Amino acid sequence: MEVRQRAYAPYSHFLVGAALLTDLGVFTGVNVENASYGLTICAERSAMVAAVSAGAREIRAVAVSSSIGVSPCGACRQCLREFARDECPVTCVDEHGEVTIRTTMRELLPFAFTPSHLQPQAPSS
Repeated sequence: MEVRQRAYAPYSHFLVGAALLTDLGVFTGVNVENASYGLTICAERSAMVAAVSAGAREIRAVAVSSSIGVSPCGACRQCLREFARDECPVTCVDEHGEVTIRTTMRELLPFAFTPSHLQPQAPSS
């Protein structure tokens, strides 16, 4: 919730903060808007980029804070799934710290495209 206050959201005024528990510790991120809206980055991906830049390769838990406690968008779900297992807990809270969503990556993105889809498959007989 604390990192959320550092978000840069001059257009939507919708501040979002995220914290990821990884194999190397906790990494945080915020949404950073851009006048060219398509270049905006969400808090979840901001935190993920910080974590990966530091060498983390496993996301063990995800927490997202926004005014109304929304879940990660579809792009963030797919990006997080790259480093998080199906069982990874995802918790979303509102501006009062009330939990609005408690779920897992599997429930958030049930048919995720994962690195395993890019592995060579044995020919079927």
